[in-house]
Order: sequence, then C-alpha cells, then structure tokens
Amino acid sequence: MMSPIGAKIKEIRLKKGMSQEELATESQVSLRTIQRIENNENEPRGKTMKLICETLDINIEELLDYGKHEDHQFLMFFHLSVLAGIFIPVGNIILPLILWLTKKDKVQGLQKVGARLLNFQIVFQAFGFVFFMSAVILKILHKEVFLISNGLEIVLALGVLNGIAAIIFAILNFRGKQITYPSIIPMIK
Repeated sequence: MMSPIGAKIKEIRLKKGMSQEELATESQVSLRTIQRIENNENEPRGKTMKLICETLDINIEELLDYGKHEDHQFLMFFHLSVLAGIFIPVGNIILPLILWLTKKDKVQGLQKVGARLLNFQIVFQAFGFVFFMSAVILKILHKEVFLISNGLEIVLALGVLNGIAAIIFAILNFRGKQITYPSIIPMIK
C-alpha cells in the first residue's frame, strides 16, 4: 500500500502524462528517490517535496490535504453562513467559526478559505462597530461630520455588500473555484 503522499504524487504524475524518469529529470530528484516515494519506502521532505511540487505545478498543501475530500456544497454553505449575522449579532463570525472548527481537517481547502473568511468578518465587525459608535457619539454631541453622521446608513450598506459578497463567493465555491475574502489582518491561520 502506498503512502497518501506517494499515491498523490503518482496520481498527479500520471494525469500529467509524465514518466518517473521525466519527473526525476525535471525536478532534479534522483529516479530512485521518486521510485521510493511512490512505493511507500520514503516520504518526501523539505527540498525534495518542494522540487517535486514545482515540477508537477501543485501546492505542497495539495499533497498534505490528500486525506481530505472535496466538498463544494459545504464550502458554499460555509460562505452563506455569514448571512447568520442578519439574524444574530456577530452571527457572521460565530456560525462560520463553528463550521470551520468542526470541518477544517476534513474538507479540502477549508483551512485557508475559512481562516480568510473569519479574519475578514472579524475586521468587518470591528470596523462596523467602531463606525456606528462614532456616529452615535457624534449625534449625542450634536456634531455633524458627513460620513460619520450617516453612520447607520453606511453600516447597513456595508452589511448588504458583505451579504452580496457571501452569496457570490458561495456560488463560485460551489462551482469549484476556491475564491474567498481578502486577507486583511491575518489573526486566524
């Protein structure tokens, strides 16, 4: 029985129509090392793994995620879970966090997508709270600052944009494209 990494390397190599010799030559790794990896005698480490992944044009994470399965439907629902913020205060963080913690080791790509979604939602929530509180304080003090005096409207507009983004990302992930929020402040990795 081959190791998951060796099996994945062999599977990808064959899909790309490469022989072991071609992989060895292009990656500058000895043929015997490639054979040992694919026959479960060795697992690639460090530089060897990097060279093989570069030659096969894959991320190292793809090899390490071999035990995980693709679940585009779950990724779609994961993005839509942000909409819980409409009904529950900070629900746009709590529900995705629960889903991420329970499935990040089982669904391929969820580790990265989930961390980026959660980081974005935390920053978004903090920004919205500060902006809204500034508007309330300025209203109490009878100060007129255009953007901040219309704080509630702006926070609601940003919330609608966040919901639209969640729906777009959900549709794209369902179609197999792992596109997600930008990484603003990476607090969760």
